[in-house]
Amino acid sequence: MKAVVMAGGEGTRLRPMTSSMPKPLLPVANRPIMEHVLRLLKRHGLTETVVTVQFLASLVKNYFGDGDELGMELTYAHEEKPLGTAGSVKNAEDALKDDSFLVISGDALTDFDLGDLIRFHREKGGLVTVCLTRVPNPLEFGITIVDDEGKVERFLEKPTWGQVFSDTVNTGIYVMEPEVFDYVEADTSVDWSGDVFPQLMKEGKPIYGYIAEGYWEDVGTHESYVKAQADVLEGHVDVEIEGFEISPGVWVAEGAEVHPDAVLRGPLYIGDYAKVEAGTEIREHTVIGSNVVVKTGAFLHKAVIHDNVYVGPQTNLRGCVIGRNTDVMRAARIEDGAVIGDECLIGEESVIQGNVRVYPFKTIEAGAFVNTSVIWESRGQAQLFGARGVSGILNVEITPELAVRLAGAYATTLKKGATVTTARDHSRGARALKRAVISALQTSAIDVRDLENVPMPVARQQTARGSAGGVMIRTTPGVPESVDIMFFDERGADLSAAGQRKLDRVFARQEYRRAFPGEIGDLRFPASVFDSYTGALLREVDITGVREAGLKVVVDAAHGSAGIVLPSLLGRLGVDALTINPGMDEARPTETAEERRAGLVRLGEIVASARASFGVRFDPVGERISLVDERGRIIEDDRALLVLLDLIAAERRSGKVALPVTTTRVAEQVAAYHGTQVEWTTTSPDDLTRVCREESTIFGGDGRGGLIVPEFSSVFDGSAAFVRLVGLVSRTQLTLSQIDARIPRAHVIKRDLPTPWAVKGMVMRRVVEAAGDRSVDTTDGVRVVEPDGRWVMVLPDPAEAFTRLWAEGPDDASAQELLDEWSRVVQGDGE
Repeated sequence: MKAVVMAGGEGTRLRPMTSSMPKPLLPVANRPIMEHVLRLLKRHGLTETVVTVQFLASLVKNYFGDGDELGMELTYAHEEKPLGTAGSVKNAEDALKDDSFLVISGDALTDFDLGDLIRFHREKGGLVTVCLTRVPNPLEFGITIVDDEGKVERFLEKPTWGQVFSDTVNTGIYVMEPEVFDYVEADTSVDWSGDVFPQLMKEGKPIYGYIAEGYWEDVGTHESYVKAQADVLEGHVDVEIEGFEISPGVWVAEGAEVHPDAVLRGPLYIGDYAKVEAGTEIREHTVIGSNVVVKTGAFLHKAVIHDNVYVGPQTNLRGCVIGRNTDVMRAARIEDGAVIGDECLIGEESVIQGNVRVYPFKTIEAGAFVNTSVIWESRGQAQLFGARGVSGILNVEITPELAVRLAGAYATTLKKGATVTTARDHSRGARALKRAVISALQTSAIDVRDLENVPMPVARQQTARGSAGGVMIRTTPGVPESVDIMFFDERGADLSAAGQRKLDRVFARQEYRRAFPGEIGDLRFPASVFDSYTGALLREVDITGVREAGLKVVVDAAHGSAGIVLPSLLGRLGVDALTINPGMDEARPTETAEERRAGLVRLGEIVASARASFGVRFDPVGERISLVDERGRIIEDDRALLVLLDLIAAERRSGKVALPVTTTRVAEQVAAYHGTQVEWTTTSPDDLTRVCREESTIFGGDGRGGLIVPEFSSVFDGSAAFVRLVGLVSRTQLTLSQIDARIPRAHVIKRDLPTPWAVKGMVMRRVVEAAGDRSVDTTDGVRVVEPDGRWVMVLPDPAEAFTRLWAEGPDDASAQELLDEWSRVVQGDGE
């Protein structure tokens, strides 16, 4: 006997899950519902099967093919338009007209004994046998009455409670004789129970009802879909679960990686090649698909996660369904009954309320509170560039495909035949992505100079030597799983805001230039990069008096790329240097704030015991430095900025220094004391770089370890700052602690407040209104100066759903009081 599997329905009640996936392919226990149906057919010897398809038919065909992998013979009958339950089977008449056949839905989960159903049909000799089952709530189904002989007496499609006369419902499984096709009109929408069966009964044709024992669930609603997962895991339905039962009810598929410290409370399922990190808690009735990543601190309960989903740290998912290729970012919360479609982005700390539907390809902004379904609009900020170029989690947000498109867009903004310099840090991820970037640049008619692994200042300097621009790929500072793709202009500085917008437009329109075969770009690997860098640095920066001073310094390369350039630099500088942590570990391309702090403490101990003049610690890409004084005490980054400012201003006694508006106003006192002045810039590194290119600028810095030495370059450079500091300390004959002691204390406090994108403008209007007649500066954000000199700055973050606040006062208590006051303004308290 042949079988017919009906797989053409749109599954409209299951949207958004079925917006981009046909209902029969929806996974139950990480296997499509229709695959469970086909395996049931095979178990009962029904290996020759016709599949009727219509909605997203190609996806069904591509998945199952000819059925060979399942040990079956599958053929397909395609409907050009919906033909109804009977019309779609009529469409496959040519394959079914020779013998009895069985009809079954491709989207109902069951373990009925089909062999017994077929035996019953043959014994009764009817034209049609309808498979029936008993359910507690028959409103969604067609109810059926049968007599003692099993003959059907009455049908009623989807009754009201007033019409309910039985709990025996039609399961949509039938055994039929080919003669039934005489009652179905071709190429017309015809339904079995609504059209054909009433006509057969009117003519007295024999229709029998077989009441089946076993499990049956029509997966037609979100609730029944989630229930079907739980029933499989609980063993209520006899289907095959692919994987190993590592403990009672805990199923783990091949290749899955589950950390021993993850808490698993079954029954649950973890799909093949999924990764579950330590500190996660996965509770009963959760199904995790293939290639899913669940990060530390995530909590999942009764959640159904489809394939290739990223579940970020501290997320909380309860009773929800997450579609394929969706990214759920840190601390997001998705409540019971919510359904997220395929390829969505759920931002950090956002909340999706219960029963909300988010349709495919939507972005929910960080911090958003969503209590209505998102169908058309995106509710997110499609911001390509952030504070560090284009950033995101490797192979989640930043994929090789994205890197290729980005590089193609960047190349399109440049002339054909231009040269771009590429570089990376020492991580494997950056190495892999850089290769993709280089390929895209070359195929867009761009010549490439690849520096491979170099410190970022070296990459910037080399870019400025005749390239039209540059691309640097590095691990995001403090976030080992993320990467930054940074774009440089022809001067080696970060791409300007206008340049970013131009690249953004090309990327959004996907108008990438492609080279003709004779125009493919060249790839070169320049030599003597480090020698030319250190030679230029020592020529441009004042190092008079260094050899005579006999300084002893401890330099911590922190296992970063600064360790590559230090040997040639220190050998020519003329100081007694002890270098620690020079080797690079590609498994540790960055360090957390805690690791950096611990490294500075160790550096301080070495400096004190070695009686060194000071210690310096580089960041992993050699861009920023942190300082330790001669007593081994850490000089905080904001104090280190003032120390360098004091030394440089005292030596130069003219010119200006460039500082972001968030820097303490103590800097103005220090500069004025030595006859120099401060030019305040925005918090953008691009603006700081612009001012440092001006001839009168003698110094710049951001208070976070980023220091600019304008006589050498206009960008952050840890090596240049170190060489400048060595020269200054050699000539002043003062220790860092003595310099630090003569600078007044600063009291600046910072706070970040979550702010949805939609209200950022309103927040800033509220701040300006609250300022009243106080002095207001709008260089960057809004800076409000109190009559007593205290100030607060409110700045909406350009890339994240946050508002940043800084406050300064004569002491910590007054600064804290001011910060609390303006935090209430930002949050709209009292409105």
